[in-house]
Amino acid sequence: MDDEHARHNRETEARIKQDVAEYGYHMGLIADDGYQPGFAYTIGLWETYQHPEVIIIGLRQEAMVGILTNLGQEISKGKRYEAGATYEGVIDRYEITSVSVNPDNYPYYMGYGMWYYKGRDYPAVQLVWPDLEAHWPWEEDFNPKTRFSQPLLDRNMDFKFKEERNLGVFTTHHVLDGKPVLHVFHNENGDWQFHSEDAPQSQDGRVVSLEQMLKLDPTLNEIFYLNYGYSASRDEVDGPWVLYEPEPELNNRPGRKTKSKWHNKLFPKRK
Repeated sequence: MDDEHARHNRETEARIKQDVAEYGYHMGLIADDGYQPGFAYTIGLWETYQHPEVIIIGLRQEAMVGILTNLGQEISKGKRYEAGATYEGVIDRYEITSVSVNPDNYPYYMGYGMWYYKGRDYPAVQLVWPDLEAHWPWEEDFNPKTRFSQPLLDRNMDFKFKEERNLGVFTTHHVLDGKPVLHVFHNENGDWQFHSEDAPQSQDGRVVSLEQMLKLDPTLNEIFYLNYGYSASRDEVDGPWVLYEPEPELNNRPGRKTKSKWHNKLFPKRK
C-alpha cells in the first residue's frame, strides 16, 4: 500500500468514526466509473439504531445522497426498512422495495463497513427502485436499458458480471483443456478475454459463453468489476488479482499497476 493510499484510508476511517459518533451513521459514496454503476451506502445504522445498513445503486449521486439522508433521519425516529417490504415516499411518485444483501457482496460494495464492524457480522439491505413504468428488475417488462444499472445483491452469486450469460468471450483451447486462467482483459470495445498465457496465440483461440467460463472457474467472479481497457493478472488460481491501467499502444497487454476504486474499499485476497 503506497503512502497516498494509506493516508486516504486513515482519513476515511477517522471520518467514519466521527460521523457515526456525531450523526449516528456515515454515508459512503462511490462514483460511476463508466462501467460499473455508482452507489451509496451507510455505516453505523446497525451499531446506533440496530437497523440494517442500507445501500442503493445506480441512481444519480445527488439522488442517492438525498434518499439515504432522508432514510437516516427516519430511522433515527424509529422507522424500519426491512427486506421484502415495499415503501412509498422514498422516491417521488414511485414505490421502492428492499432485499437482503448477501454478505459475500460486502467486500465489493461495503468494504469500509467490513472494516468498521471488523468483518461481515452485520445485516444490510439494498433499496431497489423500479423503472419509469414501475416495473421491478426481476419482472419481464423491466426496461432493458437500465437492466444492468442496478445489480441485485441478494442473488446471482454464481454470475456477478454485468453482461448476459450467453455473451461470447475469448479464450484458448489451453484453458478449455484445463489450464488456469491467470490473465483477464476487458477490451475498450467491451470484449472479454480469459487466458492462461500473457500473450496467447491467435491460432489457439476459442469463443465460448461467459457463463461457461464461470462454470470452468467460479473465481473469475472476483473481477466482475474490471473496467473497460483494464486487465488483471494473478500468479495462481487462489492468488490475489493485480489490476493494470489501459495501455492501448500495447494492444491491451498488462501495463502500469493501479489501485482501482474496489481496492480502495479494502478489496480482499480470496480465501
